[in-house]
Amino acid sequence: MKHIARKRFGQHFLRDGGIIDAIVQAIAPQPGQRMVEIGPGLAALTQPLVERLGHLTVIELDRDLAQRLRSHGQLTVIESDVLKVDFSQIEAHPSQAPGKWRVVGNLPYNISTPILFHLLDHVDCIEDQHFMLQKEVIDRMVASPCTAAYGRLSVMLQWRYAMEDVLFVPPESFDPPPRVDSAVVRMVPRTDPAAVDVRLLSELVQVAFSQRRKIMRHTLGRWLEARGFAGHFDVQRRAEEVPVAEYTALALQVA
Repeated sequence: MKHIARKRFGQHFLRDGGIIDAIVQAIAPQPGQRMVEIGPGLAALTQPLVERLGHLTVIELDRDLAQRLRSHGQLTVIESDVLKVDFSQIEAHPSQAPGKWRVVGNLPYNISTPILFHLLDHVDCIEDQHFMLQKEVIDRMVASPCTAAYGRLSVMLQWRYAMEDVLFVPPESFDPPPRVDSAVVRMVPRTDPAAVDVRLLSELVQVAFSQRRKIMRHTLGRWLEARGFAGHFDVQRRAEEVPVAEYTALALQVA
């Protein structure tokens, strides 16, 4: 029986064999590696991955799809909302080698950003991440300062990951086709990130970008004053003009 994509889960099933091959090549799975796939759906990416890995852990919210996936002997199926999964507590299969988890997936567009921030909390147990996302989101993730796409998502993720837009994916690669272009991003955790409090950095950056078209004097400037900040930070700039390193340095000073 054909599975009908469910709008409430933001389902768009990948069907283009050429794109699937290109994604697998970008991920480069090796036998025995620990890998988790988020939202395997109809297993278009799952099957070529597990053929190379030997075993794969998948996280699927859709009950019907999870049931179908359980019939595959080489999959460990976690039926759950990914936002409720503690990646540091996922148990490896005996055939999987020791090490950190590699995380992959075609992320639902309606909750892609919450998933990225959720994984930020578990980055210490992750080797790398490869995700298919709305191209506009990836443009924001990898954006440079002084560009329209540069914002809170850019700062929070670039602080912790080295990222690369590795593949363009057109709408016709899916069933049903989404109304937007997609892309695949590679995210590799940095080995020497600034040791900042992620909650503090998030609040700081959110305040800075709350009125991104105006200078930060009346937003971040007031936030710093309220905290009794006595250091120097130029608030006579727009938030998009400030590099990631300056935001993290400020968060260290404020703390």
